[in-house]
Amino acid sequence: MKLSFRWYGKEDKVTLENIRQIPGMHSIVTAVYDVPVGEVWSRESIAELKKQTEEAGLHFEVIESVPVHEDIKLGKPARDRYIANYCENIKRLAEAGIKCICYNFMPVFDWTRTQLDHVLPDGSTSLVYYQEQIDQVNPLASDSDLTLPGWDASYTREELKQVVAEYNSMSEENLWDNLKYFLEAVIPTAASCGVNMAIHEDDPCWSIFGLPRIITCEENLDKFLKLVDDPHNGITLCTGSLGCSAENDVVKMAGKYAAMGRIHFVHARNVAVLEDNRGFEERAHLSACGSLDMFAILKALHDNGFDGYIRPDHGRMIWGETGRAGYGLYDRALGATYLNGIWEALDKINR
Repeated sequence: MKLSFRWYGKEDKVTLENIRQIPGMHSIVTAVYDVPVGEVWSRESIAELKKQTEEAGLHFEVIESVPVHEDIKLGKPARDRYIANYCENIKRLAEAGIKCICYNFMPVFDWTRTQLDHVLPDGSTSLVYYQEQIDQVNPLASDSDLTLPGWDASYTREELKQVVAEYNSMSEENLWDNLKYFLEAVIPTAASCGVNMAIHEDDPCWSIFGLPRIITCEENLDKFLKLVDDPHNGITLCTGSLGCSAENDVVKMAGKYAAMGRIHFVHARNVAVLEDNRGFEERAHLSACGSLDMFAILKALHDNGFDGYIRPDHGRMIWGETGRAGYGLYDRALGATYLNGIWEALDKINR
């Protein structure tokens, strides 16, 4: 296991100096953030990220993410140009030493929450998703409140309505076809460069606003891996995205896909799943704090040979910290230590 940490660049309030002090930290997970989606990243920008990371004594091996342009997901005529740009980005990142690229194929919204600062019983704040609040929002209505967390702020109100309407006219099979077209183009490039592509599950793992969502469950992950059956075509196992549905057995999936060698990256996050499909709340990484058995998940990974990258996913805001919701230092550092401690214990048990 290679412990890693998300970093949003030199403007991030959490510095590389902070991150390097977390015991067992191996890699930085970052990206180029100032290039429009679909365009080619400059070698200079990539080199600067590598330089900053390595000067801090950390490895530059994981990118999260190279976003997939909506025209690719929608299957529009311009997709071939954007796919060519995507392949060029893979090549340039490989030149800089990147070994894993996390990405997603979610229509429009990378993730959705209804609140970023919900106060938990212990006084910390976290990200939450309440279905009754989602039900009150209609992206196609003229008076809709289009400000839910996770929505792309680069869209105007009318642009967002237009792209949502385009997806509403698509079926899940259309989206599967477009994903296959994308994979058949990029996986050979990734394989030739020695880069593992790791798709992130839909967050949350069900349809919102009638949009097709397909990376949601074990059956669909099986289907995904068969689209292009190549070891470089793998997944980012996000315990929170899958675990927010009580129907997903995350422990089983962790063991199954690790044994297949198809988990290239892990986002470790605990959630409390609410009754009657009312939503979920993000919690501390400790198993007892949420609905997921984090120890059992890591044990399934460990026992089935996982040796890839893992990072503590969203943390609460604790001890008065402020900053990017879910990406403060303190609780993610606690999460990293918890994950590292479990892995060390499992190593000792198996000796």
